[in-house]
Amino acid sequence: MNSGDKSGVFALFRQSGSAALYSKDSSSAVQGFVFNTLGLVFDSHSCPAGGFPVSMRFTPQFLEDLRARLPVSEVVGKRVKLKRAGKEWKGLSPFHQEKTPSFTVNDQKGFYHDFSSGKHGNIFDFIMETEGVGFVEAVERIAAMAGVALPAVTPDAARHEQRRKTLYEVMELAAKFFADTLTSRSGARARGYLADRGISGATQLQFRMGYAPPDRFALKEHLGGLGVSVDDMIEARLLSAGDDIPVPYDRFRDRVMFPITDQRNRIIAFGGRAMEKDAPAKYLNSADGVLFHKGDNLYNQAMARQAVRDGAPVIVAEGYVDVIALVGAGFPGAVAPLGTALTENQLALLWRMADEPVLCFDGDGAGQRAALRAASLALPHLKPGKSLRFAMMPEGQDPDDLARSGGRAALDEVFAAARPLADVVWAMATEGVDFATPERRAALEARLGDLMREIGDEVVRRYYRQDFAERLRRMFAPETTGTGGGYGGPRNGFRNESARRFPARNGPGSAMRPGGRGGLSTAAFALGRGPYQAMSPQLANSPLIRGQRSTLSRREALILQSLLNHPWLLQDHLEEAAKLELAHPDSVKLREGIIAAFAQYGATDDSEAERSRIADWLARNGFSKQIQMVESTLTTRNVWGAEAGAAREDVLATWHQLVALHRQSHALLRELKDAEQALGHENTEAHVAWLQDVKARLAAADGLEALIEGFGESSGRFRA
Repeated sequence: MNSGDKSGVFALFRQSGSAALYSKDSSSAVQGFVFNTLGLVFDSHSCPAGGFPVSMRFTPQFLEDLRARLPVSEVVGKRVKLKRAGKEWKGLSPFHQEKTPSFTVNDQKGFYHDFSSGKHGNIFDFIMETEGVGFVEAVERIAAMAGVALPAVTPDAARHEQRRKTLYEVMELAAKFFADTLTSRSGARARGYLADRGISGATQLQFRMGYAPPDRFALKEHLGGLGVSVDDMIEARLLSAGDDIPVPYDRFRDRVMFPITDQRNRIIAFGGRAMEKDAPAKYLNSADGVLFHKGDNLYNQAMARQAVRDGAPVIVAEGYVDVIALVGAGFPGAVAPLGTALTENQLALLWRMADEPVLCFDGDGAGQRAALRAASLALPHLKPGKSLRFAMMPEGQDPDDLARSGGRAALDEVFAAARPLADVVWAMATEGVDFATPERRAALEARLGDLMREIGDEVVRRYYRQDFAERLRRMFAPETTGTGGGYGGPRNGFRNESARRFPARNGPGSAMRPGGRGGLSTAAFALGRGPYQAMSPQLANSPLIRGQRSTLSRREALILQSLLNHPWLLQDHLEEAAKLELAHPDSVKLREGIIAAFAQYGATDDSEAERSRIADWLARNGFSKQIQMVESTLTTRNVWGAEAGAAREDVLATWHQLVALHRQSHALLRELKDAEQALGHENTEAHVAWLQDVKARLAAADGLEALIEGFGESSGRFRA
């Protein structure tokens, strides 16, 4: 570029997937110099006062870190409604009006593609395209989303990046020295160790393994002979240096060497395994420095990312040798932390590669404690679809041992049995605790509540609460072994979840027919017939028995009111609403009308106009009677989240609660019918316990519904 060109236009090449940057500020003072760094030529017209190009503020490493922290779907999802489609996401194009989704997002590959317009790019491109901003502002917005501080704009930034480039070259020279030494006469012992571990020569080449000789200055003298300065060696963390060390010396001595690469497969550090048994540290990593931060990287991350794109699962092991063994056994997506417990940044890297990475832990007590720590780390960062699974190795074996003794088949078996994160969180609260007293059970409930509050995402937290409420119910359900009452205690959270032991049933609504009782049919237990006449008031008054002759229930009225006042709910919950069991025929009719009106007038940005048009359509098409029925059912008091004017988050929370309670109530009423019929057929202790349990759960559901309705009153949002 000609530095006298008044256009002030310069381009930043696409490095680390960053988008091209164009500056069109022709008002900048001409300072008459060209800034040439890393092969980039910057025109001084595009610089701020002082002549430094603002683009150099963002190094390739910084941009890559941002991309690693934020999945493309998270950035795009703030503007485009995305739906999962296999390994990708799909939605309507933000660049071109269309009715059939042609816009795709691939988190693993880090890009979006719009088939309707041909536009393609990464998170920076998307912000620039959709928000009409330049590259710098796009980076600033992405950094704000990721919660990352922006690097300061200083003239040292370019020199710093050039320094990094030099250090990468130094690390390459060091890796070649270690690899050459491994194949030399002095590397014979290290080669023997690797052969004993089943690591072939081909595998050594694949992972660029090497050997650091025992001499204190072997690497230092070799690199010095190639023109590398001692300062560069120290900054690359290849030498041990300090105020108390008069002469810097090699950090790695008499160790098998494992190069550690970044996401672009550049060597940024080394790990060394000691050959001597009495070495102070069996494994030694490079110290943190300019290139390397151990909590921000994973061993084998570059090769694993490519393998995952080709369909391999992400497996997280403890160390280098475990990863190498897993790759050799057919799991190329294996990675490992770098000498520390899993960190938040490493967790973000894992989720960028896969939705549910599998974490491997030894089967002993230390392994289980490590699994619990990883589960605790993950809770605040859970998102819909993002979780972990936990594979516990057979006691006394690690992945390397298992790969050598049982091969892929043995590993497949362990990974297939990997437990979901929810099981491990449950174990955090229940493992090794006796819940024989009410106070201890109350303490468990409080502990679970504390764990749930650690989950940052509202939707994930809600489903965890539902899951653990069900586990609590099963754990403390009365035992029904026929020997008396009592409560079942917890089973091992990793291995054996407790289950209710009520007699098996054929399915919803089916009667129980123990053998040897004369072959009574389901029809024999109908209302008013059969040996058990005293049907409970709960069942007799339920819509299940009264059927469509029943009056409209309050819960059905609230569900319909939510749809009438907030038809936008159908954008994401249409199928859910359409499949709800509604007892009253007018409820069914009104729901069908709302869905038909939504199909004609819904999915607009103006929710109030949408509601008004749908209400007009319903009135014109003969639904006034049904709407009046809903209103008359709700004359006493209302639920704030179902009313017009409620905040979106209140509406969603109310909808989810109403639907969950409605489904639970219908399922419990069907089970109540089964239990009463079974007791009528055979009056056993087990059947009595079953009936009592169902009634208790119905009462709990009713109490929860009352609590939800009381929310509006206690929060000041209640409306009479």
